[in-house]
Amino acid sequence: SSPDAEMAAFGEAAPYLRKSEKERIEAQNKPFDAKTSVFVVHPKESFVKGTIQSKESGKVTVKSESGEEDQIFSMNPPKYDKIEDMAMMTHLH
Repeated sequence: SSPDAEMAAFGEAAPYLRKSEKERIEAQNKPFDAKTSVFVVHPKESFVKGTIQSKESGKVTVKSESGEEDQIFSMNPPKYDKIEDMAMMTHLH
């Protein structure tokens, strides 16, 4: 059976559940630095992407997409973006 036939059972939700091969490849090939890419806790969005700017005396300075600063969590490399099996991910939050 083809992937399209498998997704037909999900009707209108199908495009949100499985992205095109092109979209998956683009997402998985974004530049990524495992030492500086993190997620930052956000009060409304749950988590937003951030980049570590510096580490000094146990304090980490992060620049986030929203400007929020709070607890940080490791981020998975882009190769895991849009994967369907989350068991393959390195970090689960």
